Amino acid sequence: MKKSLKISFSIVKVLVKSDGGDMLVDVKNDAELRVPLKPPFRSTGKIGSDIRALRRSRNWTLNDLAEQLNRSVGWLSQVERDVSEPALDDIRNIAALFSLPVSFFFSDGADSDEAAYIVRSGTRRVMTDSPKGLAESLLSPDLGGAFEIIHSVFAPGAACPEPFVRPTEEAGYVLEGKLVLFIDGVRFELNPGDSFRFAGEQITWVNEGAVNAVLIWVIAPPVY
Repeated sequence: MKKSLKISFSIVKVLVKSDGGDMLVDVKNDAELRVPLKPPFRSTGKIGSDIRALRRSRNWTLNDLAEQLNRSVGWLSQVERDVSEPALDDIRNIAALFSLPVSFFFSDGADSDEAAYIVRSGTRRVMTDSPKGLAESLLSPDLGGAFEIIHSVFAPGAACPEPFVRPTEEAGYVLEGKLVLFIDGVRFELNPGDSFRFAGEQITWVNEGAVNAVLIWVIAPPVY
């Protein structure tokens, strides 16, 4: 049940508890602006449903959220109905708006004793980054540890648009296909069975082959 407080002078912040979670309420001149605290959400396993629930938790309209994402209302409506899948950059922007890790949208929503330890092959959610030709899924049950494990698929012709540097230590193993990895400008051609590690160097990559390059990628600390 929603509770409210009416008061006629300066802004007062009131913590209201309800079945929907704790809410921090700003009250001024008989008006309420509800701002959720860290939402007690658990992923439903569907990106669109998760985004809709998060949007409604802020009492935002489709237009409100679309404007903040610099996207059209039509696009957002399709995403919320799971007609279209957002790109990884869109997921990053949405996660940032709601102060959530990107990994929230990787969750399958399973509520079981094994969820904290096991990720079943059929429950991994694939996150696509179409401009790069990259599809990733989280193999780690959560990001509570010191590292994360990513299953990465690089499409033929996929390329990192520009070099990047992260404050991480990273390692990987090639399962299928071939990937060209540039570490501080030095070119390395990786084949199935090859592995690598780097920490703090400038990185870029490209799949020059005609088939997918499939890798297991480990990142510490987690970045998703």
